[in-house]
Amino acid sequence: MKFGIIKERKNPPDRRVVFSPSKLQEFKNQYPTATIKVERSDIRVFSDTEYKNAGIEVTEDMSDCDVLFGVKEVPKDALIPNKKYFFFSHTIKKQPYNRDLLNAILDKNIELYDHETIVKENGMRLIGFGRYAGIVGAYNGFRAVGLKNESFSLPKAETLDCQKELINELNKIDLPKGFKILLTGNGKVAYGAKEMLDAMNIKQISVDDYLSKTFNEVVYCLADVLDYNKRKDEQIINNQDFYNNPQEYESNFMRFAKVTDFFIAGHFFGDGSPYLFTREDAKHSEFQIKFVADISCDIDGPVASTIRPSTIADPIYGYNPQTESEVDYKSKDAIVVMAVDNLPCELPKDASEGFGEMFLQNVIPAFFNNDKDGVLARAKMTENGKLTKRFSYLQDYVDGKE
Repeated sequence: MKFGIIKERKNPPDRRVVFSPSKLQEFKNQYPTATIKVERSDIRVFSDTEYKNAGIEVTEDMSDCDVLFGVKEVPKDALIPNKKYFFFSHTIKKQPYNRDLLNAILDKNIELYDHETIVKENGMRLIGFGRYAGIVGAYNGFRAVGLKNESFSLPKAETLDCQKELINELNKIDLPKGFKILLTGNGKVAYGAKEMLDAMNIKQISVDDYLSKTFNEVVYCLADVLDYNKRKDEQIINNQDFYNNPQEYESNFMRFAKVTDFFIAGHFFGDGSPYLFTREDAKHSEFQIKFVADISCDIDGPVASTIRPSTIADPIYGYNPQTESEVDYKSKDAIVVMAVDNLPCELPKDASEGFGEMFLQNVIPAFFNNDKDGVLARAKMTENGKLTKRFSYLQDYVDGKE
C-alpha cells in the first residue's frame, strides 16, 4: 500500500503535518511493506531535505498513492479522484462553508476519513491537537496578563521552537501575590494547559480551598463539570448524568467568578449544556475575572466575553461587560480575552510530532490488521460516491436543504 503526505494548500498557511520525518522513519520500520511519499512543500515546519535525509521520497506527483494524509481542508480542485483522504474537513457539524467540498469529495468517489471521526467504540476521539491547544492557550493567556498589566513581556509563541522554550519564558515572569487561576476541563486541552501551570511550579489547590481561602502565592484550581454546574433538583450524581441530561443542570460558575483573576477555559461544551457565565453575570459587581484564555472558543456561547475568535497575528481583545461590546484590551474596565481558534498552529513542530505519534498508535495498524478494532470503519464518511450509514445524517446538508 502506498501512503502520501500531501502539501497544505489552505490559506492562511498551516505549517503542521501529519507525520514528521522521524515518525515516518518509525512508520517504515514498523511496516516495511508500506511505500511512503511526501509532496514537496515550502510551507511545512519540516523541510523537504529533512524528509529526504530520513530516507523518504519527496515528489510533486502523488497520483499513485492509495492513502493521502493532510491536516486542513484540501481545495476542491486539488482532490485526486478515487483516493482515500484523511484531513480535517470541517463538515461533520454541517458547516455551510464546506458543503461544496463534501459534494466534490462525493463526486470524485473519494473515501473521506475526517480526523475528528477517528474514535474509539465509546465515541472518544483518538486523534487531535487538543493537548497543544492547551499548551499554547495557557502561554498566550499569561502573555495577555503581562501586556495588560505592563508587568512583563513574553514573546509570541509562534516565534519559539517548542514547548520547552515556552516554559523557559514563563519561568522568567513574576505574577502578583495571591493571583488565582481557574482551569476548566478534564480532557487533552485542559491537561495540556495543566502541564504549563505545573511546569511553572504554580500550586494546585482543591476546589474547596480555592473558593474559601486567600493565598500569599499564585495558585490554580482544576474544575470539572460538576464543580461549576449543579442539578436543578440538587441531586449529586456523576459526570455521565450531566452529559446525558444537560437540561437538568444550571451553572454554578459564579462562585468561581467571584474569586478568580485568570480563567483558562479548557472544557468541552456540549449541546444543551448551561452557559458557564452569561453577559448578565459578567456585569455583576462581584464578578472578578479580568483575564480569559478561551481555548475552547465557542463564540457567543458559554463564556460570554468570547464574542469573536482572535487570530495568531492579533490574539487579544477587550470585552466591556457593561456595554457588552469589544474595546481596547488596555481599557480600564475591559476583560482581556485571548480566543485564538487555531492555537496548535503556533507550535507546529511539537504538534506534528505528537499527531504522528497518535496516528502510528491508533490508525496505521488498522491498514495492516484488517481493521480488527473497527477504527477505519467508524471513521469512514464517504464510499462509492455516497455517505456511509454512520454519516447519513449529513444528506440534507449535502443536498442543500439545511
